[in-house]
Amino acid sequence: MKLKFDPNQQFQLDAISSVVDVFDGQPPNKSDFEVSFCETDIGLFSGLSRTELGVGNNLVLDEKKLLENINKVQEKFELDITDEVKGITINGKKEGEDKLIPYLTVEMETGTGKTYVYLRTVFELNQKYSFKKFIIVVPSIAIREGVLKSIEITSDHFKTLYNGTSFDYFVYDSKKINSLRQFATSNQIQIMVINIDAFRKTLEDVDDDKKSNVIYRENDKLSGRKPIEFVQATQPIVIIDEPQSVDNTPKAKDAIKMLNPLCTLRYSATHLQEFNLLYKLDPIKAFELGLVKQVAVSSVLEEASFIDAYVKLVSVDNKNGISAKIELEVDSPTGPKRKKITVKAGDDMYTRSDERKVYENGFIVDEINVEPGLEFVSFTNGKKLHLDESIGGLSDEIRKIQIRNAIKEHLDKELQLEGKGLKVLTLFFIDKVARYREYGEDGKRIKGEYAKWFDDEYNSLISKEEYKNLSIKKHPVEKLHDGYFAIDNKGRVKDTKGESQADEDAYNKIMKDKEKLLSLEEPLRFIFSHSALREGWDNPNVFQICTLNETSSELKKRQEIGRGLRIPVNQDGERVFDNSINKLVVIANEHYEDFAKKLQTEYEEDYGIRFGRIPKNAFSKVHFIDEGVEKVVGKDGSESVWSELWVKEYIDENGKILDKFDPDMEGFKLEIDDKYDNVKEEIINIVESYRLQNHIVNHKQKKKLSIKREIFDNTDFKKLWGKINQKTRFSVEYSTDDLVKNCVERVNRMEKIEPLKIVVRKAEIEVDKSGVHTKEKRHQVTLVEKTFSLPDILTYLQRETELTRNTIFRILSECERLDDFNKNPQMFMDNVVNIINSELRKLMIDGIKYEKIGGEEYEMRLFEEKELVDYLTNIVEVKKSIYDSIVFDSQVERRFAQELDERDDIKLFLKLPKWFTVTTPLGEYNPDWAILKENDEVLYLVRETKGVKDYDMLRTTEAQKIKCGKAHFEELGVDFKTATTAREI
Repeated sequence: MKLKFDPNQQFQLDAISSVVDVFDGQPPNKSDFEVSFCETDIGLFSGLSRTELGVGNNLVLDEKKLLENINKVQEKFELDITDEVKGITINGKKEGEDKLIPYLTVEMETGTGKTYVYLRTVFELNQKYSFKKFIIVVPSIAIREGVLKSIEITSDHFKTLYNGTSFDYFVYDSKKINSLRQFATSNQIQIMVINIDAFRKTLEDVDDDKKSNVIYRENDKLSGRKPIEFVQATQPIVIIDEPQSVDNTPKAKDAIKMLNPLCTLRYSATHLQEFNLLYKLDPIKAFELGLVKQVAVSSVLEEASFIDAYVKLVSVDNKNGISAKIELEVDSPTGPKRKKITVKAGDDMYTRSDERKVYENGFIVDEINVEPGLEFVSFTNGKKLHLDESIGGLSDEIRKIQIRNAIKEHLDKELQLEGKGLKVLTLFFIDKVARYREYGEDGKRIKGEYAKWFDDEYNSLISKEEYKNLSIKKHPVEKLHDGYFAIDNKGRVKDTKGESQADEDAYNKIMKDKEKLLSLEEPLRFIFSHSALREGWDNPNVFQICTLNETSSELKKRQEIGRGLRIPVNQDGERVFDNSINKLVVIANEHYEDFAKKLQTEYEEDYGIRFGRIPKNAFSKVHFIDEGVEKVVGKDGSESVWSELWVKEYIDENGKILDKFDPDMEGFKLEIDDKYDNVKEEIINIVESYRLQNHIVNHKQKKKLSIKREIFDNTDFKKLWGKINQKTRFSVEYSTDDLVKNCVERVNRMEKIEPLKIVVRKAEIEVDKSGVHTKEKRHQVTLVEKTFSLPDILTYLQRETELTRNTIFRILSECERLDDFNKNPQMFMDNVVNIINSELRKLMIDGIKYEKIGGEEYEMRLFEEKELVDYLTNIVEVKKSIYDSIVFDSQVERRFAQELDERDDIKLFLKLPKWFTVTTPLGEYNPDWAILKENDEVLYLVRETKGVKDYDMLRTTEAQKIKCGKAHFEELGVDFKTATTAREI
């Protein structure tokens, strides 16, 4: 199998453009690279006067222009505005000679393609500005292997996107130091991946060959030079993967400085410091946009009623009144920890444990006996502990139940996806390797208790009648599960922390087997891991994660679920965006409430977001119509809406959602100023999105939606389906003259373009024990007008817009702004590209026409084949649809379904499934509802529910897709409109 990548995911394009736009104004001239020459015998370059080292990146923008660009990006993505360019400084020898290395930060939630984004950013920066030298710095072997695998599987994809642009990539290896010469001298894209440990050690002793890293030592293979010289000469763009683990110490920061970067691009889901934040995709947005799987927690403790909370009596005392010292599990920032506390009669363990649910029923101290030999403590639930006795804790019986539940969840998922081309994987985190794999006296492998339990439980479950037709049955059980562990020098697996050289084989195996694991022909379905998968590895088709380790494990909940958050892929390597499939079930050895509470705490600590609290800018991107004109609420408008919610007591002064805000309550109506009436439903949806329970659900509340045969087999439904199930193809008609005219008008109105300011610097690099220094020889800022060769604007615009050269020539020749091309070529070309694409999209949508495709339609049997399972928080029971419940995506849809269900003139209705789509130039469009209305006449209707009136007047991408949907249904002769409530039907 070969994984495929969608190059048009808007959130990824936004993340890429956020970095590329920082360099707006950098000349696109292909000769921007310089060869490094030195003119003195000082420091590191002693005796090497005017020696050519290599080809390097060259930035000509000054700090003022960089800050201006950063602020524009931040304003675009509604982030806090930076008042200065933050970064690190390489100290010059004289005042004014310091070199600033900007930090640029991108924050993306785990599972949303962070690595893809920064790799594609490399190609974008090369294509626009000719930057060629890049270093990716990683904190661990696991992440390094993940990066290498990503480069390997995206290589063909990027070559296709960027016209076969060639590039080299390699891992820095101190034993192959000559590769740095190739890195420096090559004139094509070079990507070096390096672990921070390879150049972090003992920087204060860089001149001591016995203590310093190899990269700082003189090397005969490099003509006596130090390898670091070749890196520094290139002024590389340094990409830091997980900076919170890379340059999180002063020594590590100094190490990054030693690379002499042009800038550092910092990518993580959890930044400790957000220097010059350019883009932010937090968990709320990721869940809301359906970019990751929904998380469901299946608690073993909730079904195993015989399991007690952990309590141990350590000692009793009567010095200052009768008391006892007991050990219990208390919540902490890193998970539940066992802690000794002093208690007296009447103390409630639920309160003392920070409200852990396991202590909720009756763990109130009833009596403490301090009589020697008879010491005990008793609780109001009847539990009694003598000295050194304990109850509860994670037992083997619980783990057995977890393994059984994980296997059952896996088989149920296999049943749901049978024949759909999706491989199902399950991941087990275990506490000790020996519990899965052991060795006999003869050194041969034998099964540990986990492996034995797995075989027993699997064989018991797979024999059930419901699983008799599963294709997984063709594989023997021993082929279905395996472990990925580090190997010791005797070839045996061992426990590690995931950071040693011994882990590398485990990483290599699971990284290089990524596509193999996704193949249905590969038997392996169940993966056991100790530490090798803590970070850096994930697989899109992990649908179940079972945590057999203690709840107090150092592995965070967020790290656990991160291994399976990615959207799954089918056997064609294509992502499958289907909410009925994309559920990640975590089989946990703790209560759902405890798991969710801990996960929420981690999100809040790591991301700075507050579930249940609404930020003042939450509504800023809402589009609405005001007196026939499309507007965006914006920052000030969002704060005004927020204030309205506070005044009406839906939230408190800190933005916390109050009990009065309850859209599920019968008769609920948002009381808000009339001027916000058009965005009322959008406001409700946004507020709802900040509730954690909308994204992390209790698996015990799942429900399988049942088809109502009396409606599904009814002639009325068959007629309704026959009206709308025809597939179509589209064609686009537009006037080239209109396109030229509209583009010329907008180009003439675009903002003034200032002449390009170029900073010319000439400096020497010196390295000593205190770090890297520059000695500036010349500093000059000039306004550039026609002093450099101009790029081929026709070719550039043709590539970016796919219009004919003749059409592009007409636009340029008829506009009155061509002189701006001389002032700042790249800015002019980018602005014109945006204008042309925008106007082209409008004309395409207005001129789109659909025609039926003979013999192609959506068949009714798909309803029976595609089983629907969802959770009580997302469904509403109805009577007049083909299922007993409707899965809703918003409160607008929930109320819409309830209102339709209550109306006498609505005979039946259907929430159209995700697989029912209309093809448009902007991507697939999934309409909302099909309705059969019967009053004086029978009407077959399709409706799109939106929280904004006049939605079809908006120019957002979603609104334009809806316009295409309307044209599609017009071809089918079906009435199509947008609606905010069922009263409009």
